[in-house]
Amino acid sequence: MLIIIVADFYLLCYSYRMTKDNVFLTLSQEINNRLQKLNIVEPTKVQSQLIPVISKGQNVVFQSETGTGKTFTYLLPLINKLENDPDKTKTRIIIVAPTFELASQINSAAKSITDRKTALFIGGAAIKRQIETLKEKPQIITGTAARLVELIRLKKLKVNDIFACIFDECDRLIKKESFEDTEALRQLLPSGCQLIGCSATVNKQVKIFFAGSEDIILPPEDVLRSRITHWAIYAETRDKIETLRKFIIAEKPEKALIFTSRADQVENIYTKLKYKKIECAALHAKTDKQERKAAIDRFKSGKIKLLITSDLAARGLDIPEITHIIQMDLPSDIDFFIHRSGRTARAGKTGINVVIGDEYEMNHYAEIEKKLKIIVYPKVVYNGKISAPKIDDE
Repeated sequence: MLIIIVADFYLLCYSYRMTKDNVFLTLSQEINNRLQKLNIVEPTKVQSQLIPVISKGQNVVFQSETGTGKTFTYLLPLINKLENDPDKTKTRIIIVAPTFELASQINSAAKSITDRKTALFIGGAAIKRQIETLKEKPQIITGTAARLVELIRLKKLKVNDIFACIFDECDRLIKKESFEDTEALRQLLPSGCQLIGCSATVNKQVKIFFAGSEDIILPPEDVLRSRITHWAIYAETRDKIETLRKFIIAEKPEKALIFTSRADQVENIYTKLKYKKIECAALHAKTDKQERKAAIDRFKSGKIKLLITSDLAARGLDIPEITHIIQMDLPSDIDFFIHRSGRTARAGKTGINVVIGDEYEMNHYAEIEKKLKIIVYPKVVYNGKISAPKIDDE
């Protein structure tokens, strides 16, 4: 009797959390069961607002801060619709991402909430093997624009039955280097296909690309100000890597992502830290796909605590429990600063964002501080400790 009462109590608690206003209740019981196994019970703000919109089949582009659950925001309503379709032989959903890592993460997220077949198609991988995969009739396809366009033009990937196409990190997808492939893919989609775009930063160019779609910009959750502590450490360019080494030894970060704008600097930082016996891994756009995956897997699992990366390689990375972001330079585009910083303090956690910069970068950091209304705390690394700089009273 006691066991039954306890079981009923937990069921009641769960039901209480799944209130009548919870948009998850509009989804199938199977999807809710899978969400419960993932310990996802309550929708985020973006999910509450967008799931009903996407469920209606509306074209939409939405902006929401990093770590707010954008991937499940579109996956949940679309997979819910897909699972009502008895035909399991046609490709129905295409998701486009700017990088291999993000595409792989989206594919994994889809697998976690459905048994419908999924497939991952990215450039740099053997296309013959991908063509063989298409023969297995995956219904949810995630990939990079160039490879998806190639498969469609080869008539290996049929898009006649696609009912939705998502452009994840859409601001990146329509930048100069990617626009041609992204636009080509959009032109190849069937008429009436639902178009969805999302990113942490939706700019004017994105709105033009999605002209005619509903624009939804969610109010910021103030992650940059409320959950991330911002530090500034001054160092001349020639001293930056040594300053980084001293910072790592003093702070002992549990899991840190180290950013630099230049791919060649990724390797330089990696080599010098390894020489100083500091265990780390490197990731940049030119890294071999298998090496990239291995580096990310080691970082995710905690086998290494430091991952050095360029902006392109880290775009859209969703790695839990990152405690520190260390920026070895400042990007000219403030959106990149936001994307970098947003790799920490995800899912309600807190984090530290550190900029190691020279005089020019410190001035630029001061401008960013004013524009984003954040507070930056100057720090120094001295005698194995991190502290505020002493102020000369004279």
